[in-house]
Amino acid sequence: MARTKSSKPATAESTSREDAPNPVWFKPVMFGFMLIGLAWIIVFYVSQGAFPIAELGSWNILIGFGIAFIGFLMTTRWR
Repeated sequence: MARTKSSKPATAESTSREDAPNPVWFKPVMFGFMLIGLAWIIVFYVSQGAFPIAELGSWNILIGFGIAFIGFLMTTRWR
């Protein structure tokens, strides 16, 4: 019995996109988010709440962790 194209196992075609390396910009953006989040929190503590946005008060900590968390989430997609 002859094999047809539909019975051919999908190996390289279906996984090629999943195994493809990340774009060049991915790693700098990932580390950038982590560093910006860390810098946001450090600036908030060193300035005793006057910077980056004084009106937000302690919400600045959550914003800093949120920015850093985006970077950490990106690490799950890093190849």
